[in-house]
Amino acid sequence: QVRLVESGGGMVQAGASLRLSCAASGRTFSDSSAMGWFRQAPGKELEFVAAIAARTIYYEEFVKGRFTISGDNAKNTIYLQMNSLKPDATALYFCAVTPPLRPNFSDNLTRLTYYDYWGQGTQVTVSS
Repeated sequence: QVRLVESGGGMVQAGASLRLSCAASGRTFSDSSAMGWFRQAPGKELEFVAAIAARTIYYEEFVKGRFTISGDNAKNTIYLQMNSLKPDATALYFCAVTPPLRPNFSDNLTRLTYYDYWGQGTQVTVSS
């Protein structure tokens, strides 16, 4: 059974930083699967934020330079460091893991359906 547990969310003021963590069990993401972060803001659809796949990092354009994704293979955990937070970062943040990667994985990492297990989410609220 694959299980993903997010932590690290909270309520902060604009300009603050948060580090989200996602601990995985039941599947090793390292080189065989990808793990990613998605978020859902109030009234909006779930959207891709960042992912690690085959030791390569992928970011959605709007988070480049502000968020940093990293992973610890020994802990089977990924992180999302979020700096200089703005109110538009307010959302429920989810981590997810893919099945073992296929050759065309880089074309699919932003797709929700490419991931087969999801965490419960951790809320991030940024006030102005």
